[in-house]
Amino acid sequence: MTDTIDDLERQFQQIVEADQRIEPRDWMPDGYRKTLIRQIAQHAHSEIIGMQPEGNWLTRAPSLRRKAILMAKVQDEAGHGLYLYSATETLGVDRAELTENLIEGRQKYSSIFNYPTLSFADVGVIGWLVDGAAICNQVPLCRSSYGPYGRAMIRVCKEESFHQRQGFELLMTMMSGTQAQREMVQESVNRWWWPSLMMFGPPDDRSPNSAQSMAWRIKRHTNDELRQRFVDMSVPQAEILGVTFPDPDLRWNAERGSYDFGEPDWDEFMQVVKGNGATSVERLKNRRSAHENGAWVRAAATAFAARAATAFAARAATAEGAGHE
Repeated sequence: MTDTIDDLERQFQQIVEADQRIEPRDWMPDGYRKTLIRQIAQHAHSEIIGMQPEGNWLTRAPSLRRKAILMAKVQDEAGHGLYLYSATETLGVDRAELTENLIEGRQKYSSIFNYPTLSFADVGVIGWLVDGAAICNQVPLCRSSYGPYGRAMIRVCKEESFHQRQGFELLMTMMSGTQAQREMVQESVNRWWWPSLMMFGPPDDRSPNSAQSMAWRIKRHTNDELRQRFVDMSVPQAEILGVTFPDPDLRWNAERGSYDFGEPDWDEFMQVVKGNGATSVERLKNRRSAHENGAWVRAAATAFAARAATAFAARAATAEGAGHE
């Protein structure tokens, strides 16, 4: 007897409510599949585009040690993108299609990567604040109801945690240096604080997808909950560094047991999301160029794989023939 759609929907809901995993072979609602494709693709695109702001400093890092650290981090981000594209492919979409959607502007990536990196201090602040915000957002995703996404996030989060420590260590070194270095760090913090808060997405009352994503247990916390967690984590770290955040409303609220903080500029956020950020055009242009310039590599890899498959089939046929003799 074939299960009806209602039966399948009921089974799906039981798996989700039992905190078990939905796997690619399992039936899932179209809305669940589409939501996952949108979210994981955006995440993958963000990792790949996110190589650019810091990669911009690879040739200008102040020492061989800093260059090696930065190179390793940029390589990690590429790996994260590949894990996530692979997770998205388990939902029935093609990686080439996702890349085309990105470079044609049909899919988004995180707003944070549309801001310029103006000084080497930005490398440290991105590691500390941007990767710190990513950790707050992504650790709960390790428990996502979709198996391939949750498993991919375990390794991603381990590496992001290391990136956050690298950024903090760089800033600690700079804050122990000259007055000019300390001022450079503070100036960078001033520029990146508000965009980091915007990374969690719009306020809950303006977030069209959060409620359903939480009902399906793709997400585990609302945007505002994660933003609050990030602020509470970051303020003590800023005190250790000796920097301040550019928010006159930031203060401890003993009654809530958390920090009160000001409202980000959501008009700016929406403009950046719409592709009007300071480096939006540049980021997509660079990604498009890299994709086009890499066409020969993809063609060569495809030809090599086809030749290898033909050779394997020939060896298998020869072995089978020998077995019949």
